[in-house]
Amino acid sequence: MSMVKVTNVVKKYGAVKALDGIDLEIEQGEWVAIMGPSGSGKTTLLNLLGCLDVPTSGSIVVDGQDVARFSANELAAIRRERIGFIFQQFHLVPYLSALENVMLAQHFHSMANIREARGALDAIGMGDRARHKPSQLSGGEQQRVCIARALINDPAILLADEPTGNLDRKNEEVVLDLLRECHAQGRTIVLVTHNPEIARHADTVVVLSHGRLASGGTRGTRRCAASPMVAEPSLTAVGT
Repeated sequence: MSMVKVTNVVKKYGAVKALDGIDLEIEQGEWVAIMGPSGSGKTTLLNLLGCLDVPTSGSIVVDGQDVARFSANELAAIRRERIGFIFQQFHLVPYLSALENVMLAQHFHSMANIREARGALDAIGMGDRARHKPSQLSGGEQQRVCIARALINDPAILLADEPTGNLDRKNEEVVLDLLRECHAQGRTIVLVTHNPEIARHADTVVVLSHGRLASGGTRGTRRCAASPMVAEPSLTAVGT
């Protein structure tokens, strides 16, 4: 069953095509890694999948709904209800505690619940840091708070943009363990990364180049022979 289906998507910024005819299908519960050089369209594609932007043309069906035609209010609603975000730069509110940052996501979804927020922090091993502000937390701890914030509303889809990019190896492993747990729970994960070691954890790897799927968008068999760029995961597609 498809969770996301992208059909002939083009995204233009002025005369520049950031994405040029992308076709991609992501199954429910699948972990997809998006790779490619800087400027290849990875973050643009992630923003479209996350309903943070709309394509210039083409169709994006998320959980059965064509979000390419949604209004701003409709996009905001599907972000609240169905999608969790993890960013490289954390984007925590600096004057709020870890607990309050998690509760903020609840507030935008429905109603803040301190017990649920504490439980989310406990689940990622951050219960004892709940009252600490972001400046009092390490990079790895901040990213774990971001994961708790992303998961607090039980999203079906988890989108991660270079979630380990600012972390040392130890904290990278902690974050990867949390993502593996999310995947085991049945969540669909789309992760942008430059790191082949990170991409190896995914079911499928999509490689972008200059806004296009580098191998013409043909979907391959999972766990197929390794590409020169990535050592083990299957190639669903190759593009910017």
